[in-house]
Amino acid sequence: MTLVAAVLALFGLVIGSFLNVVIHRVPLGESVVWPSSRCPECGAAISPRDNVPVLSYLLLAGRCRSCKTAISARYPAVEASTGLLFGAAAYRFGLGVELLAALVLISVLITLSGTDLEYRLLPNVIVVPAALAGFGLSVLAQPSAWWVYLLSALAVGGGLLALALLYPSGMGMGDVKMGAMLGTFLGPYAALAVFLGALAGALASGGLMLAGKLRRRSALPFGVFLALGGLVVLFAGAELWGLYLRTMGVG
Repeated sequence: MTLVAAVLALFGLVIGSFLNVVIHRVPLGESVVWPSSRCPECGAAISPRDNVPVLSYLLLAGRCRSCKTAISARYPAVEASTGLLFGAAAYRFGLGVELLAALVLISVLITLSGTDLEYRLLPNVIVVPAALAGFGLSVLAQPSAWWVYLLSALAVGGGLLALALLYPSGMGMGDVKMGAMLGTFLGPYAALAVFLGALAGALASGGLMLAGKLRRRSALPFGVFLALGGLVVLFAGAELWGLYLRTMGVG
């Protein structure tokens, strides 16, 4: 399994490079396959030697070879995170449909985090196909539990919709659809992902306000915290829920 994890980690670096293209282009309505990667500042095409995940960023000292404009640290961060999470998923799930579902969810959550951070947008063109893929993979893994994933998507999405209607300034419809998408992948544990995301968001908001970096009425991109909660639950949802039950004296 170590070899599989290493191969998947390297594959994740490549996928992460593609996710960077998706993060940059999809919110702008641009194609993710054409033209080839270019510097957004000077328009110079990026040569293959400058397009090696993480390594090229380090060798170029984080700057475009042509115009010397600084390259966002988001690029190596996305590549490295995707690689590490792909490798970790191999250890956690082994070979099978569960691993495939995990890799898809990891890719989607990293992408949505990027678009939400940069554009405050959770594109339907990503969320909707991801939800369909999540439901299909979940049913493939557990055919008899298809209704659990469907009900989870409806319940989590419906709960977030109610919050969005009550507090429209704090949550958008993109967050609602992202929550429903998590339900198709994670089933009932999607509710735990939302809770953890909300908790992380509240802690981050409080810390930034205390540091004077965020105004009281300012909103953070909640999709980033939903993604964080989703990743935690993907790898440790059952264990966290079991720990909670034991702490409450139920389990």
